[in-house]
Amino acid sequence: MRAIEPEYKDIPNGILRRMSNSIRMATGAGIPLLQKWPVDGIILGTSDGGMADCHSFLNQMVEYEEGTLTPTRFIQGAPSSIAGTLALMSKNTGYNNTHSNLGLSFEGSLLDAMLLFDEGAINKLLVGAVEEISIAQQRLAYLARKLEDTLDDQVIMDQKIYGEGVSLFVLGNDKSSAMAQIVETDTICYPSDEDLDELINKLLDRSNTSAESVDMVMIGSQSTRETDLLYKPFVERHFPNAGLSTYKRLFGESSSSTAFATWLAVHVLNGEKLPVELSIGGQDHEPEQILIYNQFRGCQHGFILLRKG
Repeated sequence: MRAIEPEYKDIPNGILRRMSNSIRMATGAGIPLLQKWPVDGIILGTSDGGMADCHSFLNQMVEYEEGTLTPTRFIQGAPSSIAGTLALMSKNTGYNNTHSNLGLSFEGSLLDAMLLFDEGAINKLLVGAVEEISIAQQRLAYLARKLEDTLDDQVIMDQKIYGEGVSLFVLGNDKSSAMAQIVETDTICYPSDEDLDELINKLLDRSNTSAESVDMVMIGSQSTRETDLLYKPFVERHFPNAGLSTYKRLFGESSSSTAFATWLAVHVLNGEKLPVELSIGGQDHEPEQILIYNQFRGCQHGFILLRKG
């Protein structure tokens, strides 16, 4: 699922021609936001952003036998180049950080932002995630599938349809103009069922909410088999009365797919109707709280709880 890119009217043509796919998408989405809302810093999550340029530079090293190389691929081949480009083009000299933690890259960005807000040193941040589809990314995804241990995992991975794109948000500590509230986020790797149960209970306690007040659980599943095997047992244990929906059927699989889920959840919390093809079952009334739950390759688990603003 490749991103349908708009005309990049805010980027000069001379600069646009030199941009990689991920930098172009992030700049096209970020510059209009930065022009409207000055921020104190930029935090992005990406696992595959910049990978195409990185591999291109490595191939040039072999092709030219480590001779004279053009610097553009080297500069744009680092994941941090995306947030850096946004800062340079907007003349933002504040906090600038990139999280590249595979399937938890966006959650890591949110945790970073929450810590900054808790310190009270900032008022607004641009936070989001960007991922791109490239030959380099597809090769690594293929190798990752080969490393899976069980037949079930191999079948699930083979069903994935990959996606790309960018989701950016302006986060602030002023609730008066907010579209929605990101209440809590948490992550865990290689957990047992008991570990997951403990994590979600602690997350709900910190949020001063109960499982019964979560109206919708948005899961990172593309297929019925994957839903039944990986997600439904957890949802039935903790949120049996909540509506169940997915989001990857629209956006595809990517390391930072939960950023797209957050964008979708914010619009649903603001009264927009969830597309019929995303609903799996349960309540259909307008939700007040949505929990996003994603598994990446069956080992990285991320949770994001959103509340109506």
